[in-house]
Amino acid sequence: MASQGSMNFEIPAEMRVFAEKSMEQAKLAFDSFCSATQKAVSTANKQASGAKGVGELALRFAERNIAASFDFAQRLVRAKDSQEVMALHSDYVKSQVTAFSDQAKELTKQAAKMAEPSVPS
Repeated sequence: MASQGSMNFEIPAEMRVFAEKSMEQAKLAFDSFCSATQKAVSTANKQASGAKGVGELALRFAERNIAASFDFAQRLVRAKDSQEVMALHSDYVKSQVTAFSDQAKELTKQAAKMAEPSVPS
């Protein structure tokens, strides 16, 4: 009888292949979405030049965060056991918390610059 602490599992090869294909399709769909979003942001930025920098920064952050999520998902698909899954999850959460914190600080800085009254030269 195996103890609960040492339970391992193995992901079948067919399931890994299916998961990888699904991830590839999702990434292609996301890339298409990002392209359309960039075009929309570009158009909106022409109408509101003051918000352009903040909008582009937020879009870059979103792309980075989603790319990190896809990378994490692909690593999970290849995990060999529950210990590897837990380690991957822990690393991902730590890196995303740091990234979100840094991104929030940068967006706040950019928004504050935008709110400052412009002084004519």
